[in-house]
Amino acid sequence: MTEAPQWLVPSFVRSAKAIGATAGTEEIEAVANALVASWRSPDRFHHALRHLVDVLASIDQLAEETHDPDVVRIAAWYHGAEFSAERRTAFAHKGGEDPVRGADRAREELPRLGVPEETVTRVAELQEQMHRHSAAPRDLDAQALCDADLSGLAAEPQRYAEYRRNIRAEYAHIDPAAYLEARITILRKLASRSRIFTSPMAQDWEEPARQNLAAELELLEGELVDLEEAEHAESERLAAESGGDAERGDAVAGDDAGDEDAMNVGAADGDAAHVRATGGEGGTASGPLAPEARGSGRDSGPVTPDEHQVVRRSIREIPADRRDAGGREGRGLSTDEPDVDEGYSTLNRIPRFRGRP
Repeated sequence: MTEAPQWLVPSFVRSAKAIGATAGTEEIEAVANALVASWRSPDRFHHALRHLVDVLASIDQLAEETHDPDVVRIAAWYHGAEFSAERRTAFAHKGGEDPVRGADRAREELPRLGVPEETVTRVAELQEQMHRHSAAPRDLDAQALCDADLSGLAAEPQRYAEYRRNIRAEYAHIDPAAYLEARITILRKLASRSRIFTSPMAQDWEEPARQNLAAELELLEGELVDLEEAEHAESERLAAESGGDAERGDAVAGDDAGDEDAMNVGAADGDAAHVRATGGEGGTASGPLAPEARGSGRDSGPVTPDEHQVVRRSIREIPADRRDAGGREGRGLSTDEPDVDEGYSTLNRIPRFRGRP
C-alpha cells in the first residue's frame, strides 16, 4: 500500500478530537499527514502503511473490551512511527519499530493539538508496553494494542507468506545467517509463550498464529542448516586448495634445495680440482688458485677470509728458486716486497663459486 486510504487521515482527526484535542482540523490533519509520511518511508516493507491500517482494523475488532478505544487508536498511530531496520535495531529484537521513540514523539506533538497531559501520558504508556509485547495483566487497553500489532501472525497462509517476504525485505542488507538466527530467536520466544494473545477477544487468533509460527520456524531452521552446510563445504574447499598450493610450494622448494646442494657439491669439487692442479702435496690446498682455473663463466665476487689465508700460505710455500722478485711464481714484479695492493686486487678477482656466501 503506497497511498493512504481516504478514510485514514479523517479517522486520526476523529480520534484526536475524541481524546480532547482542541486544535483546528487542518492542524490535526497536518500531524496526521506527517505520521503517514513516516509510515511510508522507503525502507519499510512490512512495517509500512498497510501494517498501520491492519492494526487499526484489528483494534476495531477488539474495541468492545477496551476502556478507551480512541486512546488505543492514537497509540497505534505512534507505535511504529519511528522505525529503523539497521543491524543494531534488528538484534535488539524490536522488529524495526521503536515504540519508545514513538512515545516521545507523541509527548511532543499531542500537547500542541491541545490533548490533555494525562491523556498524552496514557498514550505514551501504552506504546512503552509494546516494547516487548508484554502488556500488564490488568491493562486491557495495552493488551488490545499489543494483540492488534501481532494479529498478522494469525493471517491465512497466503497472506502470512507475504508477511514473511516483507519482513525479510526490510532486513535484506543484513547477512543471511545473522537474519535467520535473529528471526528464529524471535519466533521461538513467541512460540514458547503460554499465550501469544492476552486480550479475551483475541483468543480466536491463537491457533492459526501457532500454526504459522511452527511452519515458519521449520522453514527457517532448514534454511539455516543448508546455509551452514554450504559455508562448511566452501571452507573445506578453500582449505583443500590452500593445502594443495602448500604441497606444490614444498615440492618446488625441495627441487630448488636439491639444485642448490648439487651446485654446492660441484663448487666444492671444482675447488679441490683447482687446488690439486697447482701441484700441492697430497692434493691439499698448497698453492694459489690457477688463473686458468678461474672464470669459466662463473659469477665473480669477493672471496672468503679462509681463501685469503690459502693464497697467502701458498705464496710463502713457493720454492725460493721459482719465485720472482715480488715473491710470486712467474709474476715478473720488480719490487723486493710483495705488492700488497696488487695482491688484494688479485684476491678480489678470484671467482666466487655459486653456492658459497
